[in-house]
Amino acid sequence: MLLTSVIIILREFLEAALIISVLLALGENLSTSRRWVRRGIGIGLAGAVAYAASTATVSDWFDGVGQEIVNALIQIVIFACLTLIAVLVNKRGDRTDGCERSIMLLMSASIGLAITREGSEILIYLSGFVSNWELFAPILLGGMIGAGIGTSVGALAYYVLISTNRSWSPLISTAVIILVAAGMGSQAVSLLIQADWLPSQLPLWDTSGWISEGSVTGQLLYALVGYEATPSSLQVAAHLAGVLLPVVLIILFRQYSNADS
Repeated sequence: MLLTSVIIILREFLEAALIISVLLALGENLSTSRRWVRRGIGIGLAGAVAYAASTATVSDWFDGVGQEIVNALIQIVIFACLTLIAVLVNKRGDRTDGCERSIMLLMSASIGLAITREGSEILIYLSGFVSNWELFAPILLGGMIGAGIGTSVGALAYYVLISTNRSWSPLISTAVIILVAAGMGSQAVSLLIQADWLPSQLPLWDTSGWISEGSVTGQLLYALVGYEATPSSLQVAAHLAGVLLPVVLIILFRQYSNADS
């Protein structure tokens, strides 16, 4: 139970930790205040508690697949926020052209939604063992270990990004944001397939023999790129589209900005 708890909590914690660390590094590069971080975390924690408390009601929506649909919607909104952040940050190279406020609002929304989504899953998982202390104690310990690993990975990513050459840091941060956003899109498609809103398909490949989804490496890749060992063609297509869309938008906005300058 201890190892299972570590893996489950790590999976949920890593995604939010990675988003927070990358956006923090980006905000550092843009010299923004950190109020948006506190705001996003506060909203996310409140949202996680509220969402976890209403899980039974939400699950009954849409003929019993409400939780999958709501989670997919959250992932799609996070994808949209991260994509817009990548576009606005790169609107004119290092110049954000007065978009700082919009970027901070999008950052707060991304963090808030990520914590709401992942935090509610953690609360739901832990609540299932509260009545049995013999099980809850190792589950809680495993959760603390998983959360510690996730926090450490997020902190490492943050310090790597801010220690990078300042001219390269925005590019690297943008690349990571795009990868995380694409992973969100792929995960949303997976949830919609589970809900039968999209057709189920046979997997295109199986890499579980190389990298298990339950391994630490698999969890890191899941948080970074939405790794799945047996993806369907729809998931792969969504992931590729999630990478290409922000790249194309960045190129178009830069060309438009250059034409106006």
